[in-house]
Amino acid sequence: MTSPFAFLSVHRRRSPLSGMFFAPGDLAGFALVHALAALSADVARCPSRFQRCNAWSLVRRLRILSALFEFLEESFASSPSSPLPLRFPCSAALCLKELYIFIYRSKILLEYCSQSSRLWLLLRNPQISGSFHDLARELATLLDVIPLDDLLLTADIREHLELLRRQCKRSELFVDPYDEELRRKIHSFLDRLETGVLPDPAELRSTFVDGLGIQDPRAFRTEIEFLEEQVFNQEEDMDLPVVGGVIALTRYCRFLLFGFQEMEFGRPFGDQGRISRRRLSRLGSSVSQGSADFSLTIPKDFCCPISIDLMTDPVVVSTGQTYDRASITQWIEEGHRTCPNSGQTLANSWLRPNRALRNLISQWCAAYGIPYGTPEGTGTSAERTMAACSSKAAIEANRATARILVQQLSAGSQEWKTVAARELRLLAKTWKENRSIIAEAGAIPLLCRLLHSTNPVAQENAVTAILNISIHDGNKRWIMEEEGCLKLIVYVLIHGLTTEARENAAATLFSLSAVHEFKKMIADEQGAVMALANLLMQGSPRGKKDAVMALFNLSTHPGSWSPMLDMGAVSALVGALRDECVAEEAAGALAFLMKQPIVAQTIGGKDTAITNLVGIMRRGTPKGKENAVAALQEMCQSGGLAVIQKVARMQVLSGLIRTILLTGTKRARRKAALLSKLCQRCEAPTAMAFGNDWLVDRTLARTNSVRGSSFRSGNLSVSVSMTIQVPVL
Repeated sequence: MTSPFAFLSVHRRRSPLSGMFFAPGDLAGFALVHALAALSADVARCPSRFQRCNAWSLVRRLRILSALFEFLEESFASSPSSPLPLRFPCSAALCLKELYIFIYRSKILLEYCSQSSRLWLLLRNPQISGSFHDLARELATLLDVIPLDDLLLTADIREHLELLRRQCKRSELFVDPYDEELRRKIHSFLDRLETGVLPDPAELRSTFVDGLGIQDPRAFRTEIEFLEEQVFNQEEDMDLPVVGGVIALTRYCRFLLFGFQEMEFGRPFGDQGRISRRRLSRLGSSVSQGSADFSLTIPKDFCCPISIDLMTDPVVVSTGQTYDRASITQWIEEGHRTCPNSGQTLANSWLRPNRALRNLISQWCAAYGIPYGTPEGTGTSAERTMAACSSKAAIEANRATARILVQQLSAGSQEWKTVAARELRLLAKTWKENRSIIAEAGAIPLLCRLLHSTNPVAQENAVTAILNISIHDGNKRWIMEEEGCLKLIVYVLIHGLTTEARENAAATLFSLSAVHEFKKMIADEQGAVMALANLLMQGSPRGKKDAVMALFNLSTHPGSWSPMLDMGAVSALVGALRDECVAEEAAGALAFLMKQPIVAQTIGGKDTAITNLVGIMRRGTPKGKENAVAALQEMCQSGGLAVIQKVARMQVLSGLIRTILLTGTKRARRKAALLSKLCQRCEAPTAMAFGNDWLVDRTLARTNSVRGSSFRSGNLSVSVSMTIQVPVL
């Protein structure tokens, strides 16, 4: 039988009491009473500041219930030969199970209040107060139906329960007026920001420091991270623009009220730089590097309880436990319905990203030079989520914050400049308005100066901040027109003090090269193309991805082929065809470059290039097959008869073309038809040597080919399928 108390009140979706709750089905008699006594005794904590009155009222009620359960437990212990369950009906046992659910829900609500940030509790003050009131009404109903006579209670316990029942029946919704005043004060600050007026610093100090008790920069940062976590998870109904405004206001207060006091300046990499150059493909609970003289133990909280490996994508399940996404997903797919750590039944299969923990793991890995990537797709999702939080108040608060940071970037100490660059990097991660604000505040030339810094943390933060700023199209011109900025970005790409800095410099060139007129400027910049080619050949998977995408953008400019051929980029792209991580993008770039006969002849002279392109046609994704067949078609079109004959000798090619003509994308089918015609137009003796394999279905070829006049004129356009996404770091 499902309890009516096991469900959340429908008017507050996803509150702390959301979801479905069940009492353990295997508990009965003494085991149930013992579990109730232990659980009620454990629920004795109370939040230190907010919801204090409601929380203490709930704790006092739980203590009365705890006395009841202790009495029942003692009764069992005193007469083991005459079990108490035989002396009360099933209705009493059912009520005890309902009390178990009530106590468990009370524990969850109290823990929610004690573990949540102060600002979050303040914003949710009416809703959380309502949750406490719901529990009081629920307890009153339970005490109404529980058969007290069957429990053989003493007079004093019975009197306490009767008094508790009357109090719960009379209880009314209580919303702390002091908390409400603080909440209204926060909203008044947002209203002023909406009109472009900054709140008075004295009022901000009174509200945040004195009222909320957020008394140091670290506490401000904790509040910001918690609010951002709630925005990303979106497990509760919330006004996203209001929450986004509060995040921006809190960030502004942090720097306005405390400046850069007690800030972490970033741990210099020093000797750890040697570790980062040796990329680790897998991390266990202990990381060994080189000989036995170096051993690094991973903090226990960073390891997945299932795999005992460092978590790369930590997620939270419905019980509140954290696991690595891959491990817990496999656990659920195998049919398990319980939490591996706690043994509790999983209320649902939702997996919430634990971004706070992931940030801690990322910082720890960065400090020790250990590579730590970003789960695919999270950047775009985070960008969309944060964009929904945009508001005039948030923009104005971030504008004021940017001015403070840029001022420190201009006149602060070297340590403060490092912190300012890091904070600008974080501010530019989301919202195009933030990126525009930072550029307008004059951050670009100041960040460029840090690219020559001998501090690896400062250099990495500066180049990454420029990368994030460049994502806004309006800022790309400012960066390119800043004297010496492009040269310095290339300098970091070549001589960056950390792997992250070099990779982010490549990503910056990728972002900037999205503008057509900048492609030739980047290709002609001394060392740029060669450095991208080296990164493509020798970099990490992420670095190779950034490099190949930058080279792809450059390849689309008709004037870039010469420096790319001379500086080894073409050879690097050909070599990348063997790497599944970047093969599809490399084929796309080569399709553009081989419009030039000399490039087509150079690549066509390499049997490995043709073999690898055919391999992509066989095993690649639809996008990869399209790029590969386009590259082969352009190679034959521009490379001449000798290249066509070499391509046509590939025995499996005709079958692959037939497959693409039937199942490929529209562009892939068109390119395959053109390639088929080129191979058929070989000289007769050569064609006879090929047999009848190239007599491709005329209807398919005719349907999917470009018009004959375009083919004869040689004005073939190279259509390449490519998904372009600039990483936000």
